[in-house]
Amino acid sequence: QVQLVESGGGLVQAGGSLRLSCAASGRTFSSYNMGWFRQAPGKEREFVAAIKWSGDTTYDTDSVKGRFTISRDNAKNSVYLQMNSLKAEDTAVYYCAADQSFRRVLTTPNYWGQGTQVTVSS
Repeated sequence: QVQLVESGGGLVQAGGSLRLSCAASGRTFSSYNMGWFRQAPGKEREFVAAIKWSGDTTYDTDSVKGRFTISRDNAKNSVYLQMNSLKAEDTAVYYCAADQSFRRVLTTPNYWGQGTQVTVSS
């Protein structure tokens, strides 16, 4: 089992950058595939990006390609989401997620953080 805590959210102007962090507890973090999801007001939660346990494979949704980068540091039990060129439509609560199946981390991961708010002003 793994517990996840996000940080780094906040208010930023359009065009700006933020870096989200997710700290995981547990001794087996390096065996988990990690992902980021987001939920905007009145919308369903959607997949943003994912990274394999080894860090050698990443996947992200089309709307963030070229702007967001997911990375991880297994020595620090952490995963990150670097968000550049932010747009008003990126405003959402961002959730960190984990699963030992890479296929499941893209869709219905078993473990979730509590979320961190990102607000982009236009």
